[in-house]
Amino acid sequence: MIEVESLVKSYDDVPAVDGVSFSVAEGEVFAFLGPNGAGKSTTVQMLTTLVRPTSGTARVNGFDVVKHEKDVRLSIGVALQETGIDKDLTGRELLVLQGRLFKMTKQEAEARAEELLRVVSLTDAADRRSGTYSGGMRRRLDLALTLVHRPTVLFLDEPTTGLDPASRIEIWNEVRRLNEQFGTTIFLTTQYLEEADELADRIAIINHGKIVSAGTAEELKRLVGGETIAMTFHTEREASEAASAFEKTASGLHVSFELEALTLTDVVRRLDERMLQPERLTVKQPSLDDVFLKVTGESYEGGVPNVD
Repeated sequence: MIEVESLVKSYDDVPAVDGVSFSVAEGEVFAFLGPNGAGKSTTVQMLTTLVRPTSGTARVNGFDVVKHEKDVRLSIGVALQETGIDKDLTGRELLVLQGRLFKMTKQEAEARAEELLRVVSLTDAADRRSGTYSGGMRRRLDLALTLVHRPTVLFLDEPTTGLDPASRIEIWNEVRRLNEQFGTTIFLTTQYLEEADELADRIAIINHGKIVSAGTAEELKRLVGGETIAMTFHTEREASEAASAFEKTASGLHVSFELEALTLTDVVRRLDERMLQPERLTVKQPSLDDVFLKVTGESYEGGVPNVD
């Protein structure tokens, strides 16, 4: 559904997107993960025909984004970071207006509006002015507006930025439902590690305009290694004895190492054999934060959602 080859966008000879290549399959949720300024939104703007590439090629639903701009626009839905919702109109009025702009008859537009209000769970608020909606409700209405003309590809540019945790989960549920119920192909940009991990079939990590790694969340995490176990003991003697049981080195009261061929059961058995009881024992899975650090050599700076 999306094919990108060596795509570049420069401003005053400074590349915002620097030769990215990737493809997105039909029905896939594909996430572009990276910190602010990494090139995520610029990529979306090129794929949705809002900005012309400096060089390279991109096709969406088989249409070249430069040569066939109109065909691309008619086949996609786009929800950008800032919604363009008229706060004086009701949710229903906005959806009907959108349908009419896509040349539906009044009856068709009203029927489609009613259908989409159900899809995004806004039927009870349909006749309220959208200016009275919460942030999460406005985002869901924005999603509905992008779906009026039944697009085959949906672009979501940081759809949960600025939302409180409960509203973020509402949007996650809507994205899953759109993908699972309607088979919509979704291109999602996000600066939140958890969001990419939760929603995406595949993830591309972008940093300084370049894709530094791509794959499923599990594939990316395997780049870092396996599970890590961390133990804390009451005394340094206990920690040292525990470390020797696994041919590792203690650091004060702490012992940590990658499980590799061991299982948690093996670890507990060895501790029991030496009558050692850790004060704390945790098993840590590799995270996308670990992946980002490994592939870029720097800590992730995606930030934490703002809570109004």
